[in-house]
Amino acid sequence: MIEYFKTHISDLIYGLVIILIVAVLHLLTNLLYKWLLKRRLNKFASLNTTPINLIKRVVNTLWIVLGLIALTFIFVEEEEFAAMNEHFKLVLYLGFVTILTIVAATSANMWFKRSIRRKTQHGEDPTNFKFLRYVSVYSIYITGALFGLLAIPSLHGVAQTILGGAGVIALIVGVSSQEALSNLVGGLFIISFKPFKVGDVIEISDTMVGTVTDITLRHTVIRNFKNRMIVIPNSIINKEKLVNYDLGEQKCCEYIEMSISYDSNVDLAKAIMQEECEKHPLIYDNRTELEKQDGIPMIKVALVQFDDSSVKLRAWAWAQNFGDSIAIKRDVYESVKKRFDTEGIEIPFPYRTIVIKEKE
Repeated sequence: MIEYFKTHISDLIYGLVIILIVAVLHLLTNLLYKWLLKRRLNKFASLNTTPINLIKRVVNTLWIVLGLIALTFIFVEEEEFAAMNEHFKLVLYLGFVTILTIVAATSANMWFKRSIRRKTQHGEDPTNFKFLRYVSVYSIYITGALFGLLAIPSLHGVAQTILGGAGVIALIVGVSSQEALSNLVGGLFIISFKPFKVGDVIEISDTMVGTVTDITLRHTVIRNFKNRMIVIPNSIINKEKLVNYDLGEQKCCEYIEMSISYDSNVDLAKAIMQEECEKHPLIYDNRTELEKQDGIPMIKVALVQFDDSSVKLRAWAWAQNFGDSIAIKRDVYESVKKRFDTEGIEIPFPYRTIVIKEKE
């Protein structure tokens, strides 16, 4: 046993030094991780700790793998040193590329989030920054993956071609008919031509009305008035005809329609609808100064349609924005119904006349 130790004393010392170095690096990584959590997160309280946790795990794994490779030098022949050295460099390169990619993507994400928050606080449009945040983060990860491929001999040529530009063109041509690219192009069109932006209230159909909360590389997210998130692919929303209630002037006209029986007093019903609309606190006076001087009423009410068992009256009620118009319509329907009941204005049910012929 003593002879064995004397023969391999240098190898044992080498192994202990490697283990000690790995342990020290592991300890320093954990201390740095705790320092970042205490100091940096105090400055950025809303910062997501997932990237920092991921970097810590990658670095600790890197130390262990490098340590194991370094220990294998004890057991390999001298002619294999060159190959083991290449493996050591490959793992070191991939580890640092991974760490740099995560750090760069996290830094870009933090910068865009701060810019978006600043623009929102100053009442500016953050749509472009929200979209570019996704583009930047994904681009950094893709670039990091391509540089990682450069270190693998069998994939070195592929990565070099892609980074050179020819591979990018081939990639675009290959997936040009795919839905992913059409969604990406759709998102670019939305950002460029701005049919709507984050914060706008849009209506795509009767069941899809809400506020735009996010525009990503793939889809647009709308929060409806039930607080449900509607996710629509960009390629689809670009083809749809939509109503943007915040594009240009925000004031809008809401139709208040009520049907009354043919026997009811039309003039009285019109007066009731006009009065109930005018006294609503959210009503907006859209008349010009000349119309006010001429005595034109704030609310126009007219008979617009003859139905089978009723006539339809319509009031044109203006509001400062789409949200107010919904509140006006909801409240006026209720108040007009109560006034109709009090004044004897009938809201009829459909009538059917049944004729029975007797046989002779």
